[in-house]
Amino acid sequence: MAALDDVSLDIGAGELLALVGENGAGKSSLMNVLYGLYHPDAGDIVIDGQPVHFKSPRDAIARGIGMVHQHFMLVPTLTVAENVVLGREPTRLGRFDLDRACTEVAATCQRFGFQLDPRAPVDTLSVGSQQKVEIVKALHRGAQVLILDEPTAVLTPQESEDLFRVARGLKEQGRTVVFISHKLREVLSVAERIAVMRRGKLVAEVKAAETDANTLANLMVGEMRASTGVAEPYHPPTGDVVLAAKNLQARGADGRPALRGVALAVHAGEIVGIAGVDGNGQRELAEVLTGLRPLDDGHGMLLGAPLKRLSPAEARRRGVSHVPEDRLWRAVVKGMSVEENMALGRQGQEPFARGPWLDFANRRKRTQALLTAYDVRPPDPTAPIQGLSGGNQQKVVVARELDAQPKLVVVVQPTRGLDISAVAQVRARLREERARGAGVLLISLDLEEVLEMSDRIYVLFEGRVTGTFTRPEFDEQEIGRRMMCAVEPSHE
Repeated sequence: MAALDDVSLDIGAGELLALVGENGAGKSSLMNVLYGLYHPDAGDIVIDGQPVHFKSPRDAIARGIGMVHQHFMLVPTLTVAENVVLGREPTRLGRFDLDRACTEVAATCQRFGFQLDPRAPVDTLSVGSQQKVEIVKALHRGAQVLILDEPTAVLTPQESEDLFRVARGLKEQGRTVVFISHKLREVLSVAERIAVMRRGKLVAEVKAAETDANTLANLMVGEMRASTGVAEPYHPPTGDVVLAAKNLQARGADGRPALRGVALAVHAGEIVGIAGVDGNGQRELAEVLTGLRPLDDGHGMLLGAPLKRLSPAEARRRGVSHVPEDRLWRAVVKGMSVEENMALGRQGQEPFARGPWLDFANRRKRTQALLTAYDVRPPDPTAPIQGLSGGNQQKVVVARELDAQPKLVVVVQPTRGLDISAVAQVRARLREERARGAGVLLISLDLEEVLEMSDRIYVLFEGRVTGTFTRPEFDEQEIGRRMMCAVEPSHE
């Protein structure tokens, strides 16, 4: 199947264009051609009336095209400033001038409204802050056409609004911004024109002012399969406690306190949401509960055993499944096939093994069934995982973790990068886990998702719980306020 099938698209100078479609529809492939990462088998790229041929992204950047990818292209061990100026470093007396680089990058950050420390190592930053570095990098290099692939997937509503403000400012300067997004509400609020792709074809182009979310969803998937945001009924906790923790304290990668006395509980048969602005302890909480980060202090019980000195293997043995925020770093091995990744963590168990031997036939059979059930495209167990779109990689991870029949599911940004129908499917699967009797801890930067899915919500700010709410008490404004300031919780 062709990734792109006779696609023709005009993009105007100073335009805010959104490109939408299901996972695997060809959106990123089309933009990767424009950015010089992919070479078209046929067709032309025309800029200002002149055909161009990009051998690499360097050629595209030279023509003023910048792209921020869904999977970041950063060097983790370098600082923010070093990543931004990489390839065009300022020098003094023939040597790299770090002070000048930091000054220049700080000026770019200030110009576009980003709060970043130029001297901070990238591997100490949250995913949301890393995405900001990518955006700053493109803008710092003078992009006249800025392509943003799922730019708000890990941003809070406030951060998203800041990004939209930046986009509108770029438009006023005559620059062009292309959004690749699955969030139809944000597409409708920021874009002027929307191009819809399905299965490698451009199927529609509409003005944002003349359409709505339902119409776009129908164009994307051919039928309305997506969640309509119907309010979730309240499921008060009645099952056993699968997680009970008090005074959890842990440090982040930078050595600073990240969890400062967190207390929370999760029961079997409920979905507990964690709401908070990125960088307020969510990552560290997930890592503590899955054995990836040690506790400095505090205590708790996880599935009948102490939380302290927990390892990832022990967490999995107890019945914890984990969908991490960064699938490429924590969840998949890029050099392996889909079926090899599907077996990770259970490669020594049935149906992936028989005794001490790998069971290749049953591994493929089980993988094929899961690919079909989760609508992974292409549904090929032998395909390399890195050849799948980000959304389809996420489906593989979710399928693997839920197939283990866990007692507690820790999911972080589970629908990041998924299209509207896949979001509905993943959310439905998490509800099925709740109905099956599993506890679900949902950590998401998408407050709308947390509100829609959760039975109870804990709000985190600066590593502390600032509010606890049950569904009948949900108040978006109050929850948002507690995400932004250290107020005393009024709910127990």
